[in-house]
Formats: sequence, C-alpha cells, structure tokens
Amino acid sequence: MTLKDLHLKAKQEHWAVPHFNFSSYSQLLGIIKGASQSRAPVLAGTSEGEREFIGIKQSVDIIKSLRESNNIPIFLNADHCHSVESAKIAFDAGYDSIHIDLSKKPFKENLEGTKEVVDYVKSKNPEVEVEGELGYLATDSSKVYNEIIEIPQDSYTKVDEAVLYVQQTGIDRFAPAIGNMHGISVRPKKIRFDLIEELSKALPPNLTFTLHGGSGTDALDLKKIVEMGFNNIHISTELRVAYTNALRETLAKDVSETTPYKYLASARDAVAKLVIEKLKIYNTVNVI
Repeated sequence: MTLKDLHLKAKQEHWAVPHFNFSSYSQLLGIIKGASQSRAPVLAGTSEGEREFIGIKQSVDIIKSLRESNNIPIFLNADHCHSVESAKIAFDAGYDSIHIDLSKKPFKENLEGTKEVVDYVKSKNPEVEVEGELGYLATDSSKVYNEIIEIPQDSYTKVDEAVLYVQQTGIDRFAPAIGNMHGISVRPKKIRFDLIEELSKALPPNLTFTLHGGSGTDALDLKKIVEMGFNNIHISTELRVAYTNALRETLAKDVSETTPYKYLASARDAVAKLVIEKLKIYNTVNVI
C-alpha cells in the first residue's frame, strides 16, 4: 500500500493517518510501539532541525529498518521544508513524502516554489507524496505558550487562492490555516469549522487535508476535524512534552542513574501511551 492509497482509505473510512515528529531514536520507538499496539499506520516526520540533528540519510535508513521489522505501514515525511532546495535534498535522500512549506512567502512565490517541488518529485517517483501549505500559522515554534496568541486575520487560508493553488501545483496533500497553530496555547485553539466546510466544497473530494499544530487542540474538535475530511493530523509538541516530563521524573527519582537505556525507557513508553490516546481520537485503531 502506497501512502496515497493509505490517505485515500482514511478519507473514505473517516479516520486520519497520524503524523508524529521524532527527534531521537527512543522517541521514534515510542511512536512505533503505540501504533503497533493499536494496529495503526504511521507517518513519521522530521523537521529541518530534526533532520540536521539525526542525519537525513540516517533517518531514511532507520525508517526502512523499522518498516522491515514491524507489520504496520511506516512512512517518512520531510516536514516543513522551508525552501525548494531543502525539499529536493530530502527527496533525493529517500524520503517517502515531502512537505514544502512556503506559507510565509507571497502567494505567487509559494505557488511557483511548490509547483517546482511537485514537478521535480513526480518526474522521478510519482508515488512520493508532496504536501503544500497555504495560509500561515501564527506560531513557528513547537513549544508551550503561556501568553495568549492572537491569530492575524490575514493568516487564514483564502478559498479562492486555495482552488488556484491546488489546481496549479498538483499537490497530493493540502495544509490550510484554519485557526490551528504550532505548539500548545494557554487559550484553547479556535478552529474555523466554517472555513473547513468552504474549503471542502471548493477543493477536489479525494484531496488529502492535513492539520498542522494538532497538539493542544481539544479532543472533540479533533474528532470533528477528522469527520469533516481531514485525513492527516500532525502532533509534535505534546509528544515532546510527554517524553521530556517522563525523562525528568525518572532522572529525579535516581540521580545516580547513568544508563541511557534504563532512563530512556520511561520516556519511550510515555510517548507510546500518548500515541495510543491520539489514535483513538482519530478513529485510527485497528484500521489495518
């Protein structure tokens, strides 16, 4: 099953392919553990910073190895490539999916850059998905925000631009700005369900809709977002928080412990637990 097949299946059956970012091998093992126990597929992602830390070729090789030793679909996404060059490098390294994020650029530049990536990828391997992003998120960093974040009105995706963008770029996945944002906010995120409905009516029925910044989004809102057709949901910050909190707690209990595989196990398991919780919300349990 290709990633495109998987997203189409999710769309038709009203569940979402989960996208979980990882910054370390132990964190990734937690993601795979949770998905495997839930009989769910996984789209694992690395941002530009994560790719630089882990190694871009190493990320590809790790996923290949885990795919061979687990009987669930596992794919690797180059998350938030902020330049055409970055996207091409990830594709050439062997990533299964490319997210070109030029959402902070002017519309014309975003469209042209996204189309360049799509053309480059599809000319070499049509099975690799390309995701484009239109409208921009109010936050750039995946962290916990204690201050109230105001979402600028001009950041929301415009329906007429979305139609043109999807038609002219040929993307497989579309990531709009609908009130979502990266990180966890002290104030609940206010999702524009009216905008989701408008975009769904205006865009092709089999187009994959991606939600970025799923962390901290109300569970009932996430369920509704999936029901309305979003079949790819991203979570990163909540995984980082769960991983880090478990690690701190374990080290605090025994400050003399120096064996990484002992204290990292609790962090891995905390990630697995959260993954299982999210998969239940996405209706993505026992789907394979």
